[in-house]
Amino acid sequence: MTHYQTVTDNETVLRDGTIKLHGPAAFESMRKAGRLAAEILDAMVDLVKPGVTTGEIDDVVRQMTLDGGAVPATLGYRGYAHSCCTSLNNVICHGIPGDKVLRDGDIINIDVTPLLDGWHGDSSRMYLVGDVPLKARRLVDVTYECLMIGIDKAKPGARLGDIGAAIQAHAEKHRFGVVREFCGHGLGRLFHDAPEVIHAARAGTGPELKPGMFFTIEPMINLGKPGVRMMDDGWTAVTRDRSLSAQFEHSIGITETGCEIFTASPKGLDKPPY
Repeated sequence: MTHYQTVTDNETVLRDGTIKLHGPAAFESMRKAGRLAAEILDAMVDLVKPGVTTGEIDDVVRQMTLDGGAVPATLGYRGYAHSCCTSLNNVICHGIPGDKVLRDGDIINIDVTPLLDGWHGDSSRMYLVGDVPLKARRLVDVTYECLMIGIDKAKPGARLGDIGAAIQAHAEKHRFGVVREFCGHGLGRLFHDAPEVIHAARAGTGPELKPGMFFTIEPMINLGKPGVRMMDDGWTAVTRDRSLSAQFEHSIGITETGCEIFTASPKGLDKPPY
């Protein structure tokens, strides 16, 4: 049985399996955190180019987060030592920034989560490095379409399974694989909370969506099969068949009539080409 909890602005929240329902003040806080996340990702458009290292990307993300009055939620999270995730080519998610140099034809996902005044703004986008092959561009396009199709299903009275079913149907129509091992999640004052947002599901199943719910939708779509392999670092997930993978992520809140995207780009730079 699904349990919901209406929370007030100053109430201590616990990761206890309940789905939190938030009020107007929380929506405003999430708008601010989400906007900062979007502004950081907007700045990546000019930074991502051949010759740049993923470590340099991480440095800029960290500085912009601090300059925005926030801290990177990933820095120190379960021992993670960086301010963002940089997932390149066949890396599905949680790629670790370092000395890796971006090359012409690469695709990269950059995932940021500024923690601003106690609230998490979680978002990621794909970036094309130089001249990217058509099949990779198509994967990126379809992955963004999956995100927005899923968001379109996020409204009061719908079920979480409706989101995953719509994403799965669109990806598989293009013969792409939908990753099952990772999912979207509730967030707010907690980085990861209930509910889990599965990206391959059956319509009409799962918790009912209610006004005040905050969660991410973040489909990970593979050019090949959906299989995942974990690297020895304990963080990096790659495609088992070494095919390319893409991901987009928005943080949203369920309203009385639909949903609000907290992490939309102020400049309209939500997807490539930028």
